[in-house]
Amino acid sequence: MLETLYNYFGFTGSLLVAFFLFLCFVFWVAGIAGISSKHRPAHLQIIFFTLAILIPIYPVLWLIADMVKQKRQLRRL
Repeated sequence: MLETLYNYFGFTGSLLVAFFLFLCFVFWVAGIAGISSKHRPAHLQIIFFTLAILIPIYPVLWLIADMVKQKRQLRRL
């Protein structure tokens, strides 16, 4: 797999693709951590966990939305 990635993108391209995939994984884990830190009823928390695992883009979008919400709150201070 690594050889195919290297042959397809070259050294710099494969390095950028690997870095991008690493960042996606880090944002996914951060989104799941943020979703799990909210205090919700147990049945809603299970739904959010299920969405986070089955739809991998959901935690990333949740993380971005939470950052925008926090930025707006800080501007009001």
